[in-house]
Order: sequence, then structure tokens, then C-alpha cells
Amino acid sequence: MIDIRPVSDLRNKFPELEKVVKSGKTVFLTKNGYGSMVVMSLEKYASITENLELQLDAADEDAIKNPVRYTTEEVYSNLDKLVAEHEK
Repeated sequence: MIDIRPVSDLRNKFPELEKVVKSGKTVFLTKNGYGSMVVMSLEKYASITENLELQLDAADEDAIKNPVRYTTEEVYSNLDKLVAEHEK
């Protein structure tokens, strides 16, 4: 279940939030009823971003090796084609 709390819980209920976050869950904070921020453990953040950083590094290496560049329109057009093929 998603844990959504007011941002004031950072100040008023920090130990409780810390316990939730240390259990591996993510807490979504709101301010005036709108999404404001996300709180998660450093371990969870690292696990999410580690793979992303590896993929970005690989993309950088590929970009150096391949001089071909696509416009935004070409990228979206190709994505649309892939989605259409996948939906068949």
C-alpha cells in the first residue's frame, strides 16, 4: 500500500517516518494536498539509480562510437512504430 503523508510529518513524526523508510518502503509527502517529495532510504535510492547510471554510461559510450543522431520527431516516430507493432 502507498504511504502518503503530509510534509509536516517530517518534523512531527520523524522517528515513525524513519522506521517506515528503513523497512524498505517509500513515503510520499504532500503539501497543501499536492505531491511534494518522496522519502526513501539511501539503500533503496542507490538500488534504483545504480542501474540507471550504468545504462547512462553505456549510452554515452554508444554515442561516442556512433555518429548518427536522431531528431526528437524521429525518436517519437520510431517509438510510435514500436508500440504499434507491440500492440498487434
